[in-house]
Amino acid sequence: MLADLVAGALEDAAERQTTRGLDQVESAALAVSPALDALAFLAPADQVKIIAEVKRASPSRGALAEITDPAALSARYAAGGASAISVLTEQRKFKGSLADLEAVRAAVDIPVLRKDFIATEYQVLEARAAGADLVLLIVAALDQPTLTRLHAFITQLGMTPLVETHDAVEVSRAVDLGARLVGVNARNLSTFELDRDLFGRLADRIPAGTIKVAESAVSTAADVAHYRAAGADVVLVGEALVTGDDPVTTLKEFLSV
Repeated sequence: MLADLVAGALEDAAERQTTRGLDQVESAALAVSPALDALAFLAPADQVKIIAEVKRASPSRGALAEITDPAALSARYAAGGASAISVLTEQRKFKGSLADLEAVRAAVDIPVLRKDFIATEYQVLEARAAGADLVLLIVAALDQPTLTRLHAFITQLGMTPLVETHDAVEVSRAVDLGARLVGVNARNLSTFELDRDLFGRLADRIPAGTIKVAESAVSTAADVAHYRAAGADVVLVGEALVTGDDPVTTLKEFLSV
């Protein structure tokens, strides 16, 4: 599944590049306002921090929420206490777009993450041109030379890479990279099975001074508390916010742990 998602994202990026060339997107990326310092916004604190996600659908669950106005939803997230906003821009399975990212960037004054299957510099430049402050890099999707190159490129553009891992080997690769923001995703991107305890098993492998992000398998405040107790500085939440009755109420419950 992960290989298919990456291949589809690359096909879609190549199609966009036929109408908006590399030079064009690079010029746009260099012209936008500088990226926000996401590490400062997500720095460890007495209270857990939340990255709230704009997520319409997923390969495992299909349609989740219509979200006709991602900017309005993100503004509510920000008002409710989110430290950053994650925007799914993958269009085939997650029904997102770069237009969503642009709209969210214009609506909030906290960092915005481009969450997609990033494997090329063109996609990174697209993220910066759309106003992203963070870019997701999935270790399982990239060989180490590509991961290293893209990590450096994202940093050179003033953005922060969120380096996502799923096992001990991937955490080691992220640490070798010098990543300062490391996520552990409880969802296996090959099988889509969830393991809420994975973060706890891997957290001690992430060095002190690195911001630790727990991703997926969050339904209730108890799940957030579970991650917090295991050492998470930040929890990324998507489905629980977009499928609940009131995302702001849910977000505040999560922040209260």
